[in-house]
Amino acid sequence: MLRQNLQFKLSQKLSPQQIQLMKLIQLPTQAFEQRLLEEMNENPALESGKDEEEVFEKDEFDNNDEYDDYEGSDNIDADDINIDEYLSNDETPDYKTQTNNYSDDDDDRESPLSAPVSFHQDLINQLNTFILTDDQRDIAEFLVGSIDDMGYIRRSIQDIVDDMAFTQGIYTDEKTVSKVLHIIHELEPSGVGARDLQECLLLQLKHKTPTEYVELAIDIIENQFDAFTKKHYDKLLQKYGCSQEQLKKAIEEIEKLNPKPGGSFTGNNKITENIIPDFAIRIIDDELELTLNGRNAPSLHVSKDYQEMMQTYKNSKDKSHSQKDAVQFIKQKLDSAKWFIDAIKQRQETLYVTMNAIMHFQHDYFLDGEETSMKPMILKDIADMVGLDISTVSRVANSKYVDTPYGTKLIKEFFSEAMKNDQGEDVSTLEIKKILQNTIEEEDKSKPLPDDQLAEILKEKGYPIARRTIAKYREQLDIPVARMRKKM
Repeated sequence: MLRQNLQFKLSQKLSPQQIQLMKLIQLPTQAFEQRLLEEMNENPALESGKDEEEVFEKDEFDNNDEYDDYEGSDNIDADDINIDEYLSNDETPDYKTQTNNYSDDDDDRESPLSAPVSFHQDLINQLNTFILTDDQRDIAEFLVGSIDDMGYIRRSIQDIVDDMAFTQGIYTDEKTVSKVLHIIHELEPSGVGARDLQECLLLQLKHKTPTEYVELAIDIIENQFDAFTKKHYDKLLQKYGCSQEQLKKAIEEIEKLNPKPGGSFTGNNKITENIIPDFAIRIIDDELELTLNGRNAPSLHVSKDYQEMMQTYKNSKDKSHSQKDAVQFIKQKLDSAKWFIDAIKQRQETLYVTMNAIMHFQHDYFLDGEETSMKPMILKDIADMVGLDISTVSRVANSKYVDTPYGTKLIKEFFSEAMKNDQGEDVSTLEIKKILQNTIEEEDKSKPLPDDQLAEILKEKGYPIARRTIAKYREQLDIPVARMRKKM
């Protein structure tokens, strides 16, 4: 049986403009500049410049209701549009009255770009120094193409033979491919074309000048690789009947090798995005000063040409249908431009007040740079201070950098959970991790400390932490277990 009833439901829904604002807040400086260019390309009513007149007064931007629904302005009759709202006689652009709370990092800086030879192209160029048959060259080039960025061929010879037959029409056998692979192993950097770490290390050792210790190192990698990787030095001493000093010298030869030969190639640099700090903190007369990168504060205004179009329409006595369609289009673009300018100003304010709260919360750290001065701080602490939602603070912290007297830092690194010390005081987990790291650095590497002993040492220092917590912090610091830290 069908029934029809009326139900009231209260729900929250973000408007498209609010969603766009959240996305703007999340963007770091470089991505924000790219988003700015995209918006200007899409909206001809939005312009940037330093000598154009500002068309709209600042007070107009405060009226959000005026353009909250600009996307639906196509349905508004042209006669209902108040043209005067889009005209202004303000001769002073708004950007000229901005307070000077931005840094000077917006200076145009150009850096030349190099065009280096790629890693694989360099290997191909080296092949030109070898005398090869046409078939051998085809196989060699295919093998070079199979080398990954770290310098390894992570495929079996049989797979390569089958792949060449199916994709290149090159029919060969494993013996021929293995012979050509030996040629690849002669290329630089030494170790390139290896199929695993063991082979990579062997290739590099065999390229070294033969000495007593190099020969011992080759034997260890070739025949006792598992014992070496697990650092069973007692077994190695017993196996080779050598002195501890001889084994130590052999291990030093191995430690000099590069486990990722492709990564050392200077032409193998991938395009990386330079980190541009979104904020800068300076110490002036023992006081902290915060500035927002000027590149986050672009000079934007609404096109004067669009203002003149609106004026022309207003002065026109006989308004044609095409003119009414045009003014509706112009209104949509003007509303969109006004909202975008206002969104950028809200973004600036949100970034500044959030970072300012973080700076004051971590005041002691920014003054002395000691990580032990870092206070426990979670997103809610800052959200409560500035009156923003936790998600908004998270967007600011996760992708922004601040230039401090102690280096450029990712803002989210200032956040940490709190733990109690033996005095019942809240201390930051960052402080505990720093003490743990220092303790491990100072340990006797011939007898590295296991996690339970580390827990006892930190307990003696006033930080009662369980062994499993020590293990978790050690992994977060990318520090291996005690056995793997052992040295001769």
